Amino acid sequence: MGKIRLIGRLVGRDLRRRPGPAVLLVLAVTAATATLALGLVLHGVTDRPYLQTRAATHGPDVVAQIDGMTVGPGRAGAAQVTAQVKALTHEPGVTGYSGPFPVASAVVRARGLTADVEAEGRPQAPDSVDQPKVIAGTWVRSGGVVLERTFAEALGVGVGDRLTLGGRPFRVTGIAVTAAVLPFPNLCYYLGGGCVFDLSRPETATEIGFAWVTEPDARSLASAQAPLSYFLNLKLKDPATAPAFASAYVNLPSVGSPTLIPWQAIQAGSGLLVQDERSVLSPGAWLAGLLAIASVSMLTGSRMAERTRRAGLLEAVGGPPETVTVVLLAENLVLALVAAATGLAIGWLAAPLVSSPGAALVGAPGAPALTLSVVGLVVAVALAVALLPAIRASRTSTVGAVAPGSYGTGARRPRRRPRLLALSARLPVPLLLGLRLAARRPRRALLSAASVTVTATGIVAVLAFHTIVRLKTAGLSPGLGNPVVGRDEQMLLILTVVLVALTALNATCAAWATVLDAAPTSALARALGASPRQVSSGIAAAQVLPAVPGALLGIPLGIGLFDVAAHGAGVVVPPASWLAAAVLGTLAAIAMLTAIPARVGARRSVVVIVRSDRA
Repeated sequence: MGKIRLIGRLVGRDLRRRPGPAVLLVLAVTAATATLALGLVLHGVTDRPYLQTRAATHGPDVVAQIDGMTVGPGRAGAAQVTAQVKALTHEPGVTGYSGPFPVASAVVRARGLTADVEAEGRPQAPDSVDQPKVIAGTWVRSGGVVLERTFAEALGVGVGDRLTLGGRPFRVTGIAVTAAVLPFPNLCYYLGGGCVFDLSRPETATEIGFAWVTEPDARSLASAQAPLSYFLNLKLKDPATAPAFASAYVNLPSVGSPTLIPWQAIQAGSGLLVQDERSVLSPGAWLAGLLAIASVSMLTGSRMAERTRRAGLLEAVGGPPETVTVVLLAENLVLALVAAATGLAIGWLAAPLVSSPGAALVGAPGAPALTLSVVGLVVAVALAVALLPAIRASRTSTVGAVAPGSYGTGARRPRRRPRLLALSARLPVPLLLGLRLAARRPRRALLSAASVTVTATGIVAVLAFHTIVRLKTAGLSPGLGNPVVGRDEQMLLILTVVLVALTALNATCAAWATVLDAAPTSALARALGASPRQVSSGIAAAQVLPAVPGALLGIPLGIGLFDVAAHGAGVVVPPASWLAAAVLGTLAAIAMLTAIPARVGARRSVVVIVRSDRA
């Protein structure tokens, strides 16, 4: 029989006889690859809806924003605006324009909610460049306001509702979408180049909505403290040259030069909703990958221990014991490919559920594309997660593992030091057993601690996110919906479930492996008078003890992870009560997860354990 055929038959037989560990390994790797695949396939899914919205609204190629504070009031300011408009509209490559339209900054109040809004004055006749598409109701008229659809949903108002704008009553005559400005709540990126939020001053939260009114109404909303700005929409002969056209005005020395925004920048900003999802999924995928490596390491270690007898049998019949490690690598390779295919399928099928660009755009994003780069990266991650622990385990000599007096793969012979013996004699029996078991398997203890650290890091990062959301909403009107925050919370909930599930798998596998390894020690302890409850508590303590430093280390790492993921939002420290609840809850969950396998192992007959050990 050929070697390849032998390995294939051994792999098939192992998978049939022991499907449980194989299924757990596939689930662990699938969780990481599905999260990674979902984040990758979301790239660019909002391009199509924006282009459809741009076509439906005759979107501009460049939007020029003229700040009212720089042009000054009165006729002099109006003359300066006219001069800037004339200069822009006569630039080479400009084939059409609309505006300039006056834009007033005001405060809107509706249904007990308050928000800042930019109200653009528009004529009742349609424009050839940037004519917002009315989704419900009608276009602007005197005393009426048309709200951008995302902003209207945040306020919870519809056509026919009444509100106040700058202290004046208005009726909502329509709901519209546009490709010329960013939707709520990201308009501050469009107006000022960035949304500024000071953690120490929640009132600095800058979430601004957009609306359209008639030009006389917009002019009436202006004041000396908040003068009118102007928007000018330009159409170019070649839309692809819009970034170059806009960059030509960036470094102009003249004061009061307009700010030019190309449509490509607006397109990117309109995808911030999905971009935020990807920024959440990306670090979450790597956290899940680290936990999956821990899970596979636990499973691989226990499977290598189970194959020590097979190594001896193969050696007895003249076969090389290294065949066992080759079989393990082959099994993990097959399971990794299955997990990669499953993860890709889950990510591709789940993408349409979270790829909606929101109410700001029209059209559907379409099916996500599985490119060769996405498939290659996901498969590479799956292979790394599944094979690296197997390669590490394969370096252990299987002959040495079955040698007399061996404690098994990775186990250490306990060192008997007088001071430690004197100190341990004063410890409770469960804690004494737990310390002994953890000391015999230092690598497993470190792996358990690392697993808890990764989970605690993710949980603390989620708590930091909720902390900054609470600080931001403290400066805003309560009840004002934020679609970005809502979508981020959904993604964080998914990641939390994935991380907790993988940690539960790690804790259960580690506890069961400890039960198997500690069977002779547990039998001896019971023979010397320890009760089954004390033995089971000792096994549980062997898992909880390394989890304590892991949970504590996750606090600074989680705060740092959120700071990096938030791109300089500042160090956000969740309340101490939240952190304490996270640490204590993690430790309690570890203790509960290890209780069941610990009790099962502690109730095994001492006679059966001794006989099996001798055999």
